[in-house]
Amino acid sequence: GWSEKWEVEGLQTVGILLVVCSSLKLMHFLGLIDLSTADSVEDDFELSTVCHRPESMDKLEEQTKFTKKELQVLYRGFKNECPCGVVNEENFKTIYSQFFPQGDSSMYAHFLFEAFDTNKNGSVSFEDFVFGLSIILRGTINDRLNWAFNLYDLNKDGCITKEEMFDIMKSIYDMMGKYTYPTMQDDIPREHVESFFQKMDRNKDGVVTIEEFIESCKKDENIMQSMQLFDNVI
Repeated sequence: GWSEKWEVEGLQTVGILLVVCSSLKLMHFLGLIDLSTADSVEDDFELSTVCHRPESMDKLEEQTKFTKKELQVLYRGFKNECPCGVVNEENFKTIYSQFFPQGDSSMYAHFLFEAFDTNKNGSVSFEDFVFGLSIILRGTINDRLNWAFNLYDLNKDGCITKEEMFDIMKSIYDMMGKYTYPTMQDDIPREHVESFFQKMDRNKDGVVTIEEFIESCKKDENIMQSMQLFDNVI
């Protein structure tokens, strides 16, 4: 029936959307949505005694779509939460368990951490964080979908398998808690993932490529509308 259709459609949209929402939650958690505190950050930045000192603000301003003032606010928030200047996977898990106390967010936090940790050194620096956020919040639709694709592509081999999609969906379901989708009982029915996957796998070769992923998302009204919600966040 209709509600079941929503569940399938809803879950896939939630999958993409959560990437963005959770980044927003991360920012809110870091106290970053409020831009009024940017006054004395410059000194903070120069004199900071962090273990990992980020590149200069000017350089980051060139490389991202944030203004200098926004970067200063982001840095202050980041340093408050992560005095050492880098975040490891455990920090991510702690942050997400606070956002989603009703579910188990550890798997999703693991996947998200992998997506932010672009140089695969087991930690996310301020630069990594800002580059990711810049894409999610200010990138073009293609940039954002590329980023989401990378999140779904768990082994980073350039295509998404049905198993990878199932793992991501399951981690989202676990994180949201059983109350969000009470009709699903104990697990995401595989046929839900199956139908989403079939829709994306346009040439039916059993894997979803970046082109197929982007094309499918662009044809999905829910996903496109939700992408636009984040255009004016900070």
